[in-house]
Amino acid sequence: MKLHYSPSPAETNVLGTEKLREAFLIGQLFQPGQVTAHYTDLDRMIVGAAIPTATPLALPNFRETGTEFFLERREIGIMNLGEPGAIRVGGTRYDVGSLECLYVGKDEREVVFENGLKGQAQFSFISTPAHAKFPTVLATRAQGTTPIGDPAKCNRRRINKYIHPEGIKSCQLVMGFTEFESGSVWNTMPPHTHSRRTEIYLYFDLGSDMVVHLLGEPHATRHVIVRDREAVLSPPWSIHAGVGTGSYRFIWAMGGDNQRFADMDQVTIAELK
Repeated sequence: MKLHYSPSPAETNVLGTEKLREAFLIGQLFQPGQVTAHYTDLDRMIVGAAIPTATPLALPNFRETGTEFFLERREIGIMNLGEPGAIRVGGTRYDVGSLECLYVGKDEREVVFENGLKGQAQFSFISTPAHAKFPTVLATRAQGTTPIGDPAKCNRRRINKYIHPEGIKSCQLVMGFTEFESGSVWNTMPPHTHSRRTEIYLYFDLGSDMVVHLLGEPHATRHVIVRDREAVLSPPWSIHAGVGTGSYRFIWAMGGDNQRFADMDQVTIAELK
């Protein structure tokens, strides 16, 4: 597991391209036959991926969590970005289709990723600390889709909320994904910050396209170029928005003081510099 320590706003303002990418961008998550994980000091969130091959992959424990097993004091949200697969939690098997999400609560000792009968499952996961246990629940794409945005502003999109107070219950994790209608490429513009929560974006289904992801303080914006299946860390003080050169989707996940999806500190376009 790789550790990520976040720079302050003042430090971020003077970082060069490579140091900026090193601090906020996470790549090479999806490795065949491996479970990869990155631990951030931002609300102690962990982002990772599992690509099972012929042999199933167990979610390992990591020294960095300081626990006997990964979910001893954590919860996890898992999305399948590939072909249908399965996840075994204890003695129960959950068939997880493409773009479906499985929530697993704390105290579960065994989580195993498996391929389905055809194709390659590709599991992305985000984990937050948890002090209370909630049931394991599978969410399908038919649940909780909300259209938002304006085609005239190239930001018409569908927000698929999976783990949230009105959906799958959790201790603190909030998670889902966003997808765009034809001709729309801007996400979360005008932007906002979450002074009480950390957010992580994981961009996928870009193909050969890219996203210009904006971050930093509203009066001192920075950017990173993001490719397919790369994640961006968003500290509570940072905006998070992006524009793609083509269509794409992205997972969003939050952890922090509350689970209110609308708890945002709005930033106007006029404030951006």
